[in-house]
Amino acid sequence: QVQLVESGGGLVQAGGSLRLSCAASGSIFKINAMGWYRQAPGKQRELVARITKSGSTNYADSVKGRFTISRDNAGNTVYLQMNSLKPEDAAVYSCNAHTSWGSLERDYWGQGTQVTVSS
Repeated sequence: QVQLVESGGGLVQAGGSLRLSCAASGSIFKINAMGWYRQAPGKQRELVARITKSGSTNYADSVKGRFTISRDNAGNTVYLQMNSLKPEDAAVYSCNAHTSWGSLERDYWGQGTQVTVSS
């Protein structure tokens, strides 16, 4: 089992910045990638950014150059630095941890944190 606790959401003006944090606990040795997803009202959940155990990252085209995903040295906490926020970035942001252990793969999710961007 992996538990994920997110923090850092809130209200920000367009052009502003926020940093989201996601702390993982439990069977963190099984985690091979962590990422941030978001879902706005009436829209499908989409991948925002992802970082693998080896440190490789990928981003949604809409956030490239504005958002940065990183993690602490222990690999227990993942951050999403969001700069130059736009109203269309407003959504519930959820942290994801993808684990694999042998042939078993599983996704874990945090509770979600609201990001609101005022124009």
